Amino acid sequence: MIETATATTTRPNLHRTDGYVPIGDYAAIGDGRTVALVSADGSIDWLCLPELDSPSVFGALLDPATGGSFSLAPAVPYTATRAYLPQSNVLRTEYRTEHGAVQVTEALNVDPSQTTPWRELARRVEAVSGEVPMRWRLHPRFGYGGRSVQPEDRDDVLLWRDGGLLMAFRQWGAGESTRRAEVVEGEFTARAGESALLVLLAAEGPGLPIPHRHEVERRLEVTEGMWREWLAGGTYDGPWKDAVQRSLLAIRLLTHDPDGAIAAAGTTSLPETIGAGRNFDYRFAWVRDLSFTVDALLRVGMRELAHDSVTWLMRAIATTGPRIDPVYTLSGEVLRSQRELPLPGYRGSTPVNLGNQAGSQLQLGGFGDLIETIWRYVDAGNALSADAGARLADSADLLCSIWMREDAGLWELGESAHYATSKIGCWTALHRMIELAERGWVPDRHLERWRTTRDEIHHYVNTELWSEEKQSYVMKAGSEMLDCGVLLAARRGFADPRGERMRGTIRAIRSELHAEGPLFYRYSGMSQQENAFLACSFWMVEALALAGERNEATELMDALVALGNDVGLYSEEMEPHSHELRGNLPQALTHLALISAAAITAGGSAH
Repeated sequence: MIETATATTTRPNLHRTDGYVPIGDYAAIGDGRTVALVSADGSIDWLCLPELDSPSVFGALLDPATGGSFSLAPAVPYTATRAYLPQSNVLRTEYRTEHGAVQVTEALNVDPSQTTPWRELARRVEAVSGEVPMRWRLHPRFGYGGRSVQPEDRDDVLLWRDGGLLMAFRQWGAGESTRRAEVVEGEFTARAGESALLVLLAAEGPGLPIPHRHEVERRLEVTEGMWREWLAGGTYDGPWKDAVQRSLLAIRLLTHDPDGAIAAAGTTSLPETIGAGRNFDYRFAWVRDLSFTVDALLRVGMRELAHDSVTWLMRAIATTGPRIDPVYTLSGEVLRSQRELPLPGYRGSTPVNLGNQAGSQLQLGGFGDLIETIWRYVDAGNALSADAGARLADSADLLCSIWMREDAGLWELGESAHYATSKIGCWTALHRMIELAERGWVPDRHLERWRTTRDEIHHYVNTELWSEEKQSYVMKAGSEMLDCGVLLAARRGFADPRGERMRGTIRAIRSELHAEGPLFYRYSGMSQQENAFLACSFWMVEALALAGERNEATELMDALVALGNDVGLYSEEMEPHSHELRGNLPQALTHLALISAAAITAGGSAH
């Protein structure tokens, strides 16, 4: 039976509609370099190799016909129950049939001792009872489904060579392999006391190690232990502990091990609304998300990963400083363009995008994200180099000159305006810079200018971005629109969390932006354009908690924690009535907001 500390859902064979399954029917596995999405019917429909932002090898998520996949499931009707093994990112699915029961354990293996990185996807099949007919099918398609590569037979190994990528497949106990064009498949019977193992390997470089069975089995056990050991470093022990730990593990899946970057999500172009065209590539690192990451990690004691993220952030911004780009590649390079891929998209939702044009935008809030991140890092007892301090001072000086420009705002909109979230971010940047200078971590050569500009911004927000009619901060100057993003003003210290202005803002947003149950839209007018934005709901939780409304915050948090999918993952958005997940999965911002909301509601503070 599946051993798990979290609830599971039993379901019959999934019914695919035109080859697609609901977004919420995917679980994610990963190794710190890439992420695979596994559907509840045993098909890996998304995997990019060798890195998260590399082209897909399995892309049926966006193109069921020719995108490629790797399926493994009973060949007879079944019901399935799945869960991650406790405190790990190793997935186990139990299939029950009239012939017996079988469990599949799968992971992208890790091995701390390996010096040459390669990807190793392991899928182990063990009969629990009876005899269960099993079927597997391997259909890789390279370059986002654009290329078919014929495998080469090398004894008991199949090998694919696509440019610099080497990929190999090997199996033990899973029946005879048969080939039909580019498809490799097989059938076998899982019997009690026996096990089968299937492994897919990939790397870029001159060679690819081909392991023996016992080596893969060992790494599968090592992988489970590694996740548990990493999670044991956390200090959170309050309510919603299971959800917090699952969110930490989801963030760890999105962490790019070589350098500490945090990808915003594991996929590209899963739609916010089916067929509406709001589809984006989130396999990159946003400065905004890094700010939330460091904040969340420090709140729950995960100091090492927080340090890695800060190190990556300072290295990335050195390439564009003193300007702060909103988004960088996982290797820290500038990213300012996107193009469309010729794919049908999830349930026909196009475009399917490669890259992200948000990097070409001016987002003034990024200055606040950056400097708030460094302030929290130093405030947690860490040190800052003189060079890093000087670069931050240069950015603060630039901000003093440009803060009154219109920009794209937190939500990266095409319409430039004076957005409240951006101005509050500017205030945050200078407020934290002043504190860093007073502590001696950054040069204080322009301290008075920073103070004067900070106060000017504070006055601007409280006059030009405040609505007397709604008794709330508004989304942008000259408008009565509301924005859930301004709830972060309390966390950042801009407004008194228990003051009348924040309480009024909370009331107005709960009245105007409420979607259904615990769900909220991002800003005014979104109910007809997109679904509820999950991070906003968690921001409401922490705003209520900071305002002293802990009972309401707890009630809202309980409702939100219940909305994760059967393995505890969240995407970016959710349909209010059906509770279907929408947008890229897993979504870092949602999981980070959950962690912070839990920590604050459980008794933490904003600072």
